[in-house]
Amino acid sequence: MQKLKRILALTGAVLLIGMYLITLILGLTASPATQDMLMAAIVCTVVIPCLLYAFMLVARVLDNRGHSDSQSKADRQKSLAGSAKDGSAKER
Repeated sequence: MQKLKRILALTGAVLLIGMYLITLILGLTASPATQDMLMAAIVCTVVIPCLLYAFMLVARVLDNRGHSDSQSKADRQKSLAGSAKDGSAKER
């Protein structure tokens, strides 16, 4: 999961740098399609970080979900084993 986070962060950084460069270049040039492309670049500059943040939140939730379930099962087994020992000790 750690490698996935690093890959997503690097991909996001490269995309953002590219979007900033494209936005700068499109802002300085004058052609018929420049305004549409400039608006698309500005929108992507906002949307891409939001998507990356959402992916990281989902990855964190999915990563913690597996650990909490296995931890809960281990705790239940320990408590059952402890109560079984206590019960057998009380019967004697």
